[in-house]
Amino acid sequence: MSDLLRQFRDFFVSLKLTVVLLALGIILIFWATLAQTDLGVWGVQQKFFHSFFVLERIPGTEIPAPVFPGGYFIGGLLMINLVAAHVYRFKYSARKTGIWLTHFGLMLLLVGELLSGLWQQDYQMNFKEGETRNYAESFRDNELAIIDVTDPKTDDVVAIPEELIAKGDPIQHPKLPFRVVPKLYYPNANLQLRSNVPNAPPSLATVGTFAQQIVATPAPVTYKEDERNLPAADIELVGPEGSLGTFFVSTELPMPQHFDYAGRSWKIILRVKRAYTPYAVTLQKVTNDIFPGSDIPKNFASRVRLQSEDGRDNREVVIYMNNPLRYRGLTYFQYQMDKASGQSVLQVVSNPSWQMPYLACAMMALGLVIQFGIHLAGFARRRHAVVQPDHA
Repeated sequence: MSDLLRQFRDFFVSLKLTVVLLALGIILIFWATLAQTDLGVWGVQQKFFHSFFVLERIPGTEIPAPVFPGGYFIGGLLMINLVAAHVYRFKYSARKTGIWLTHFGLMLLLVGELLSGLWQQDYQMNFKEGETRNYAESFRDNELAIIDVTDPKTDDVVAIPEELIAKGDPIQHPKLPFRVVPKLYYPNANLQLRSNVPNAPPSLATVGTFAQQIVATPAPVTYKEDERNLPAADIELVGPEGSLGTFFVSTELPMPQHFDYAGRSWKIILRVKRAYTPYAVTLQKVTNDIFPGSDIPKNFASRVRLQSEDGRDNREVVIYMNNPLRYRGLTYFQYQMDKASGQSVLQVVSNPSWQMPYLACAMMALGLVIQFGIHLAGFARRRHAVVQPDHA
């Protein structure tokens, strides 16, 4: 083996690298904890842990620059370090079974966190007693929905992700007889009546309910848990014969705007992203009991009816704290509740790798118990061998 390859190998199997990575991880966690006040949990995850480098803007510019290793970088190197150490340094023996099992559990934990960061999606289901939902709404993501409502029995929806609207490129969908051309996009905006804004700039919108009524002012993007961004955009629709007009849309405007084209009726709305399910959930009752003389929840639960489209499932389920509903790859947690209005909010999580952290922790715990048992048995044998001659 050449000296260069040997140095390369020694770097990745080095115990010093392990110590450095663990120290960097501690610093990263401490920094992220301090930043959580301004960024919120989701913002911290994206900036510090679900990234290869922590980026900060160069003062006076909008140019991001890497200033510290991120979670993917530290976790990836730590994984390589563990695997390399097992290949080149550790030799399997029965006495080291616990160590091997503990290390494999740690590796599985790192892989599970990576997959959760890549695959997990969070939604919420917000409804009142008696209401039924067959979809959940995203906490942060939005979409432009263009809906063909010609058929009174069913709607044909084309949902365009907010990311495509932000790019500003024309969008042609096979189901739409016109192109969608974003003219202006604000990731977060404050809306005001035009009559309340002196010297307001002219609107780009030319058609629709809100074309000349609303003025949108860009606002800073927020990452806080109790706040959400309210994007706004001017969307032009262009058919083969030319422009159909420009609509002003915003998630703060809950009512869709109607228009007719090519002999069909349409709606357009910028709304929270939806994830539809092949079953429906009906909220039957909310329970929000607190301990007397306090505001501490005592019984915080939602009783729902689950009904699948094929009729195979039609049952009642009670969802309460630490007792979620798991069904068809989704997990429903009790998130928020307002007993006065009979309203409940369920957090809906899609995470195909949710079992991996539990398995990893079980492997590490079992490995530690086995290793402790091996050393305890060895200590007992040595002690017995020393004490036995004295009794003779």
